[in-house]
Amino acid sequence: MPTSPSVLHLLAVPLAAFVLAGAPLARAQQAAPAWSTAAPAGVARQELYPEVLDGRIYVAGGLLSPNTGYSAHFESYDPATDRWTRRATLPQARHHVALAAQGSQLYAVGGFSGGFPNWQAQAEVYLYDPATDRWRSSVPLPQPRAEGVVAVAQGRLYAIGGRMRASPSASHFNDHADTARVEVFDPQTARWSRLADAPTARNSAASAVIGGRIYVVGGRQALPQADGSLRQVNLATLEVFDPSTATWQTRAPMPQAQGGLAAAAHGGKLYVFGGEQWTPEHKVFADSWVYDPLADRWTALPPLPTPRHGLGAATVGERIHVFGGGLQVGGNSATDRHEVLVLGPR
Repeated sequence: MPTSPSVLHLLAVPLAAFVLAGAPLARAQQAAPAWSTAAPAGVARQELYPEVLDGRIYVAGGLLSPNTGYSAHFESYDPATDRWTRRATLPQARHHVALAAQGSQLYAVGGFSGGFPNWQAQAEVYLYDPATDRWRSSVPLPQPRAEGVVAVAQGRLYAIGGRMRASPSASHFNDHADTARVEVFDPQTARWSRLADAPTARNSAASAVIGGRIYVVGGRQALPQADGSLRQVNLATLEVFDPSTATWQTRAPMPQAQGGLAAAAHGGKLYVFGGEQWTPEHKVFADSWVYDPLADRWTALPPLPTPRHGLGAATVGERIHVFGGGLQVGGNSATDRHEVLVLGPR
C-alpha cells in the first residue's frame, strides 16, 4: 500500500523537533515533595489552628514558653514577600483557638484561657475583618470548647470534638472531658445548631476540607485513671463528615497514631505533619503523610526537618507552610520555626 502524504510529512520531521516538543512536558512534570525554609514567625508559640484567607496565612493566640504563658498575638504571613505582619490583637488571650475563613472574614472560635494546668475552655467567638484590621464579637458557642477542630464547608462553620468543661466551674486541665459533639453555625441565621455526634470523641486532632467534606484525623483521648490522672492515648482514626447528608464515614487509619498534629489539603489529598505521643513513651514526631481519598490509602512523605507538635499547617498555591509548635512533649519548648513542603515546580 502506498504511503500517505501525511505519513511522509511526519517521517520528514527531524527527530529533534519531537525532542524539543516533548521538553516542556518533561519540565512540567511534578517534582517530588521536598522541604525548604521560610521566614520565622513573629512569636514562638504552639497549639495553633491557622487559616488561609486571600492568599495569606493567619495565626492567633497560642501557648508560650514556659507554658504558664499564653498569647493574644495575631499575625499574618504573606508568601509573596516571605514576611510576617502583626495584626490587631485578639480581644482575649487564648491557646488552642481555632481560625476559620468564611467569605471575606475570619472566625476565631473557643480555645482555652489560662496557663498550664489552669486551663478553662471558653465559648467566645470573635470575627475579624482584614479590611479594617478589627475584631468584633460574634455568636458564642453553645458550650465552652477547646482543642477541637473547626472547618467551613458549604458556607457553614462546623465545630467538631475537642475538650469541654466537665462542670461549669472547671478551671483545671483535668476538669475537662473529651467530646464527640458536633455543632454548626449558619452565618445567615446567626445561630448554632447541634448535629449528631462524631463517631469518636477526641482532642488534638487535625482537619481539612476536601471536595466539600471535612476530614478529621489523628488526635488523642485523655482517659481518666483511678488516681485522678489522665492517660493520653493517641489515635490513628480518620473520619469524614459529609455536610450534605450530615453523616460520617470511617476511612483507612493513619499508618501511625499521632496526636497534636497538623493537617492541610492540596490537590484533593490530605497532608498531615508531626505530633506527639505520651504513651507508651514520650515522643515528638517528624513523620508526615499524605492520604488519597480515591484510593483510601496513606503514603509517607519526607519527614519534617524539625520534629514538633502543636504546630500549624496551611496551603498556599503549590506549597504547604508548617510553622510554630513545640519541640518537646508538652509545653515549654515553643518555636518560631517555619518550614515549607514544596509540591509543585520550584
